[in-house]
Formats: sequence, C-alpha cells, structure tokens
Amino acid sequence: MQLLARLDRPNLSDDVAEKLREMIVDGKMIAQRINEVQLAAQLGVSRTPLREALTRLEAEGAVFSQPRRGFSVRALSVEEVEQIYPIRAILDPEALKVVGLPSQKRLARLTELNARLMDAADPKTVITLDDKWHLELLADCPNLTLLELIRQFILRTRRYEMALMLQHHNIDRAIRDHAEIISSLEKSDLAGACRALKKNMESGKLPIINWLREQEKE
Repeated sequence: MQLLARLDRPNLSDDVAEKLREMIVDGKMIAQRINEVQLAAQLGVSRTPLREALTRLEAEGAVFSQPRRGFSVRALSVEEVEQIYPIRAILDPEALKVVGLPSQKRLARLTELNARLMDAADPKTVITLDDKWHLELLADCPNLTLLELIRQFILRTRRYEMALMLQHHNIDRAIRDHAEIISSLEKSDLAGACRALKKNMESGKLPIINWLREQEKE
C-alpha cells in the first residue's frame, strides 16, 4: 500500500511535509540529493504536492536546493542546534511579557495539556503536545510577527526533537518546566514565569547536542 494513499487530498502537501520530516529523522532520507520522481512514486503522490512540501522544508532548514540540482537533505548538526535554540530562549519569554498574565481559562488549558503530555508515550504525540502547550501559553500575544517567528522555529527544531525522542523518552524535564511556569503565573509572577520559560528553552538544547555528538562518534 502506498504510504499516503489514505491522506485527505486538501491537506496533501501538509501531510507530505510531515511524512518527509519523519523520514529524515528516521534515517530513511539521508543527507544526499533527493530524486523527486522516485520519492513521489514511493509516497504515492504527484510531484506538485511533493515540491510544495520540499519548499516548506527548505524554509525550515531541513532541506536545501541548488540550481539544476534540485533538493538535498540537510544533515542534523550541532552547529545548527547551537544557532537556533538560543533564539527560542529570547523569542518565547519576550512574547510572554507582551501577553502578560493569562486568564484562568488559559491556565486551566495549560494544566490540562501538561497532564496529557505526562500520559503521552508516542514520540510524535509528545512533541505535538509540547508544541501545543507553548503556543497555548502565547496564544494571546498581539504581536503576530513575533508569533509567526516562534512557529517557524518550532518547525525548525521539530526534527531534532523527534530524533532525540526516538532514542530517549525525554519528557520529564519539559513537564516539570511547564508546571513551574504555570505555578508562577498562578501566583501572578510574570517575571518568574518568563525566567522559567527561558530556562525551559535553554535546557532543551544540551540533550540534543549530546545525542548528536554520540551519533558522530558512532
């Protein structure tokens, strides 16, 4: 059966992009030039949604293109992690400062999402819930440009987080960090919540760097 045979057609390029992310993380697409004809046949789609998906992944940094050579997979690297993770540690707390203290309804939603994260087992579900938690925290930010930047970096870091989750079920730290942020907000301590959010962003970098260096040794 073709991998994407049952996907809904209106969201096909989104689904193809998600599948390609998984294939890159799983090692099914190594750092080399992509044969679009073969890949489209493998996924059971035409080249149009495939190219749309590849263009999206290029914006995320997962692939790159060259004139007359097409797309190639970009290897996971310590250098990229060192560059992109500190940016989240700046953007997210800044957005929370703009948001201010959330409503009780928003806090309840954050608590509920963190509980779901605690019960999650599948790596993809864990990462999706973690991303939802952060976007829920910042949902009331009036600076739409700042929110869009955060969304872009969430996508850019997703393949690293997926790669790490496939090897190490590393969610306890995130759950504790989320609880600390919620606790600070419940106490109307916005500055404390921003500090805890910055710590959460910064602490996600080291496990990924250590994992990448282990892979380089192997």
